[in-house]
Amino acid sequence: MPSQSSSSWHSAARTSCAAHSAASSRPSAASARHGGCQPATAAMAAGYRARLPRGRSLCPPSPPPRRGPRGRGLPVPPVLWGVASEARFGGVACPVRAAILRCRGGSLRVGSAPGRARSVGGAVMAGSEEEARYSRQLYVLGGGARRLPGSAVLVSGLRGTGAQVATALVLAGTGRVVLHDCGAACIADRTQQFLLEESDLGQNRAKASQRALAELNPRVVVEAHTGELSEAFLASFQVVVLTESPLEEQLRIGDFCHARGICFIVADTKGLAGQLFCDFGEHFVVDDPAEGDPVSAAVEHISQGNPGVVTHMGTENSHGQLFHDGDLVTFSGVQGMTELNGQEPVPVHVLDAFRLEIGDTSSFSPYRCGGLVSQVQQPQQCSHKPLCQAVEEPKIQVASPEDLPRSLSLHAAFQALHAFRRERGRLPRPRAPADAERVLELARSLGAQQGPLDEDIVRAFATVSAGDLCPVAAVVGALAAQEVLKAVTGKFVPLDQWLYFDALECLALAGAAQLTEADCAPRGSRYDGQIAVFGANFQENLGHQKYLVVGAGAIGCELLKNFAMMGLAAGPDGELIVTDMDTVALSNLHRQFLYRSADISEPKSVVAAAAVQRMNPDVRVTPHQNQVGPATEMLYKDNFFRHLDGVASALDTIEARTYLERRCLRCRTPLLDSGTEGTRGNVLAMVPSLTEPLGPASAPRDGAFPMCTLWHFPRTIQHTLQWARDEFEGLFQLPAEQVNQFMEDPAFLEQQLPGKVLEQVWESLRERPQDWRDCVRWARRRWQRCYHDAIAQLLHIYPPEHETSPGVPFWAGDRSCPHPLTFNPDNDTHLDYVLAAAHLFAQVHRVPPCSDRVAIRAILRDVVLPPFAPQEGLQIPLTEEPTEEAQVPTDHRQLTKLTQDLVQWRQELLGDEDTQAPLMEPVHFEKDSEVHIDFITAASNLRAENYGISPANWLTSKRIAGRIVPAIITTTAAVAGLACLELYKLVWGCQELSCYRNSNISLSACLLLRVQPLPASTYQYGGREWSCWDRLELRAVSADGQAMTVQEVLDWLQRTHGWTVTMLLCGDTMLYDSKADAETRARQQAQRLSESLEDARMPQQQDLELLYMCEGEDAEAEDSRPPLLCSLP
Repeated sequence: MPSQSSSSWHSAARTSCAAHSAASSRPSAASARHGGCQPATAAMAAGYRARLPRGRSLCPPSPPPRRGPRGRGLPVPPVLWGVASEARFGGVACPVRAAILRCRGGSLRVGSAPGRARSVGGAVMAGSEEEARYSRQLYVLGGGARRLPGSAVLVSGLRGTGAQVATALVLAGTGRVVLHDCGAACIADRTQQFLLEESDLGQNRAKASQRALAELNPRVVVEAHTGELSEAFLASFQVVVLTESPLEEQLRIGDFCHARGICFIVADTKGLAGQLFCDFGEHFVVDDPAEGDPVSAAVEHISQGNPGVVTHMGTENSHGQLFHDGDLVTFSGVQGMTELNGQEPVPVHVLDAFRLEIGDTSSFSPYRCGGLVSQVQQPQQCSHKPLCQAVEEPKIQVASPEDLPRSLSLHAAFQALHAFRRERGRLPRPRAPADAERVLELARSLGAQQGPLDEDIVRAFATVSAGDLCPVAAVVGALAAQEVLKAVTGKFVPLDQWLYFDALECLALAGAAQLTEADCAPRGSRYDGQIAVFGANFQENLGHQKYLVVGAGAIGCELLKNFAMMGLAAGPDGELIVTDMDTVALSNLHRQFLYRSADISEPKSVVAAAAVQRMNPDVRVTPHQNQVGPATEMLYKDNFFRHLDGVASALDTIEARTYLERRCLRCRTPLLDSGTEGTRGNVLAMVPSLTEPLGPASAPRDGAFPMCTLWHFPRTIQHTLQWARDEFEGLFQLPAEQVNQFMEDPAFLEQQLPGKVLEQVWESLRERPQDWRDCVRWARRRWQRCYHDAIAQLLHIYPPEHETSPGVPFWAGDRSCPHPLTFNPDNDTHLDYVLAAAHLFAQVHRVPPCSDRVAIRAILRDVVLPPFAPQEGLQIPLTEEPTEEAQVPTDHRQLTKLTQDLVQWRQELLGDEDTQAPLMEPVHFEKDSEVHIDFITAASNLRAENYGISPANWLTSKRIAGRIVPAIITTTAAVAGLACLELYKLVWGCQELSCYRNSNISLSACLLLRVQPLPASTYQYGGREWSCWDRLELRAVSADGQAMTVQEVLDWLQRTHGWTVTMLLCGDTMLYDSKADAETRARQQAQRLSESLEDARMPQQQDLELLYMCEGEDAEAEDSRPPLLCSLP
């Protein structure tokens, strides 16, 4: 990922295509025939413009949604349609909350000392290097990831799809991956097989691929097998994946795997279409079906009745209901109705966003206050039919019932293609009408058993079925690899059972229908598979393209890999620029395909460009190491963007993506925007004059919790983790910065207001440790202050029995009554806190640390602290509303004494030869520092224990506190493939909106939705209609060759458009104001634009966007006027 800032959830929900949503929400004949299940498409279409981080969102809610991070929702699960059975929802509702590491089947030790192994789902990771490599993936796969190192997977067929599956599995850390292929690599394989090099031609594909894959991950055993797939050989695998097998072999191996309990997957691509099939047996158990955290909420009230009604709080970022009908929940911390605490999970019926019905509570004690209601996720069992039955009675997963006929037609088309190949010994020739008609005849005989056949779909499929496209292989291969990970880890519900994908809308491109068999015939080129679909002239156009890829992280790597296979910018005048400020890190290696261990600390763009050159030496790729933003506008000027044929965004921040979209809109440059989070991803196409621009996005509210909640009334682990982050900064960063400033700046004391800062500096100097023992004692005192004294003081002010008003308890609703902790050096979490805090305190003061836990316990047993004595008269704010505080008069004598002491202290320190400069070392939080996360984890979990909140393990604490976005190779590969399908259309020069697709995927639910983008919006201004892409362009050069004056710009607008301008601005600089006095107006009108730039401190700017207002303009038209772009000489 580019290092433009840390990534976080992209919280902007974009407007949907209303027509598509309306059509999707109407029940179709198929829907009625199959029980009228609510389709997922309406929900997804309503949010297809929402975007994700990395490289980022799926959809706003449609009943019944699952809530997502920051209140975002995802669609209900895909509908499973089968011609022989009722339609139904498969598995559980589609989960949406951010993936989290769960502990299953083993003990979890919360917090650990620096350098010790972390517990992950009952298994211990082998040191910090493993953690660093796989941490982002662990947040997706959870505790089931512990099974990957012991798994064995066979991938048969090492052309494009098989290569994508195998690569994803090796990067993910699968223990043993065996590659099977009996064929020799040929030049045409290099259309999509990115593991092959020129020297591999003529060699066995499996062996050649094995050499490349072995370099990706030294912890994975990669083997090649070139013999037959005998039953004895197959029996050693947990999962078998077939990608290039004839139907007869699929049926034979499918029957064997079903009988032996081996998970069986078929993944096949032909031209612009692909199919995926899963058979995980009749009793496959999904240990963890959901993606993300089980939800929980603070209880406000529980009625006595049958059923009892639970009223609960929302959360800061929730919008809508947290729970759903049928959810299982447990209760904890309930006071009064204590019978609920510790009960077995009970199902709920949702009444509204804040009320749940549970079972009979009429005999329980009356509810008094407090408590937490928490969702419980239960294992789920899936049952699959063997392939031999599933072929005849297909159960096809689709996003909506409207998609079912298309998928059924593709199901028949793939079977017909197998039959054609048996009959002719080959695939249909590209664009050969006779071959396509024969496939259609075969499909008619098969399709008659499964409903009406869409003959146009079958004919189009057959016409290009001999083609091989890297983007299609990337999508289908990524989907298949995710199903393998489901089979191994037990995480997420598997596909049930068929999925069909196609991009046949590409054949509707203007002129594509006129391609002939000669246009698409093989040329003996590495691009023959692509030429078979789009023709030789299109391949030449691909070589001429000039593209910018912004970001060389996970998505960027996959885009560049695909571009190399496609031959983008591989012509003599092509140009591919990749820019990224970042360097390769260990945590990149599990999902960023172009990097190896030897590349760590090297610039990503340089390494990526070299990898592209190795895959395709003809690609003219240039690496940059720049941020694309305001600071580099002199490098990436408007002319630079206008010179490009397109931009591919693989950025990981809202700000960077929004800036890039604005530049592309201004320069009318096509943009492909991609993003992922966990198993979710999306692709948005921005086509000049055709589609609606992506528009601004609102930033997520990371850590935006009320301070009174963090300080006194936390109720979730997110609250305690944010409190721990604030503690870290307040203990180890800010005090050191203040002391250093005090030491370096003689005027520091005079610049400070009386009181707090001076006292903090004085306290920091007073606490300077002499040795490691002092650091341990300081950490012990801090522990006592935070987890005992502060809580005891709070309870002194508001005792447990305190009432807000008669009969209304204070500690109720969103306030949980805390309890003080008693320090125990034998408690691991207590010791973890002291060790981490002492280590950081020692670092601040440059004292050598020690990690000997036995020695630290000995020091701690000698520490004697005074008993707690409550302070009287303290007030604690109960809300975020500002309150009028009593003005405490300044004690000038005490202030003078404090200042004198500090001055003397500084003189003594400056005169001491042993004093180092700067005096203290500020420690800035780093999410990849073990000791930093050790402190955050222990500090947060101790505070959670104060308030009865369930603790978080080390990796979960790291994810939340470090605001790390979960990531996995399968999602990035699929998203990049979808983006490249849209690039085909841009290169073709397509101006038909109906050909473009915006895509949303959720691999956890094997859900894929592709919908037409919104058309470019229009508005009225100055008596005519304008498109959102329209702009006024002025070459602002006077007759004398200098920049125009302001008056000349005003005259041009009057002369060209008949507008009388009343106000003209450049950014915040006023260039002209008709209401100013005559002298000021005359000075403004005579000023040249270049002089105005100097006044605005933009002297080198050559491209200006001016803001203007005209006579008679409606005040509401402020954002509805064409921008004025001026080019200076």
